[in-house]
Amino acid sequence: MSLESVRLFLAEHAPDLAIIEMAESTATVAEAAAAHGTTPEQIAKTISLRLGEQVVLVVAAGTARLDNRKSKAAFGQKPRMLDRAEVEELTGHPVGGVCPFGLKESLPVYCDQSLRAFDEVIPAAGAINSSVRLPPLRLAELTGATWVDVCQLPE
Repeated sequence: MSLESVRLFLAEHAPDLAIIEMAESTATVAEAAAAHGTTPEQIAKTISLRLGEQVVLVVAAGTARLDNRKSKAAFGQKPRMLDRAEVEELTGHPVGGVCPFGLKESLPVYCDQSLRAFDEVIPAAGAINSSVRLPPLRLAELTGATWVDVCQLPE
């Protein structure tokens, strides 16, 4: 159902975007980068977080790490990562296929500034072997995302 919900979302909101289905897994940043022949940074990973009672999604560059200080400044509190069961229950997507499209329920989406370094990013598309390619500004526009600076890139 997860891949199908992404198909329906894209058919309605971005019919020009094609879902790329791979024979191999793209569930991790490293696997996705290898499968797409790109750098890990260009993979747009979706992080599921709890802020008190609220659940939000943060989409960031593949090698970016959530920065506690920046996150607390942006969100007003320290976020907590959701566990595997919560992620699937709340997004409708399996871990490794989580993306901000075709969600089970409406969740606030944030795009980290780390995505702006790329002309095109590659987020998952609802399954552990599917993705889509699109400019980061379009990703933010399609999902109604707010831009934030909550991640740290490796040095």
